[in-house]
Amino acid sequence: QVQLVESGGGLVQAGGSLRLSCSASGIIFSFNAMGWYRQAPGKQRELVAQITRLGRISYTDSVKGRFTISRDNAKKTTYLQMNSLKPEDTAVYYCAADTSGSGSEYDYWGQGTQVTVSS
Repeated sequence: QVQLVESGGGLVQAGGSLRLSCSASGIIFSFNAMGWYRQAPGKQRELVAQITRLGRISYTDSVKGRFTISRDNAKKTTYLQMNSLKPEDTAVYYCAADTSGSGSEYDYWGQGTQVTVSS
């Protein structure tokens, strides 16, 4: 059974930092692309950052220079370091896994972790 478990969300003031973690089980982690999505109230879910099986990284424009995605295949964990947080970063953040490894279509999702940035 595949499980993705996020942690690290919380309440932070604008300009602060948080690091999200996503621990995976039930998949061959190193074969998967891993992504972080977010969904704010009343908005569609958006892909924030992803790292492919081969280590290719991409970010949505609004977080470039502030967020960093990484992965530790030995620990089967992916991370999202979020710096210089803004109120508009407030959302539920979801970890996702793409078994194709390419980041083109995500198959598995975590339950989400709330990030709230106060102004």
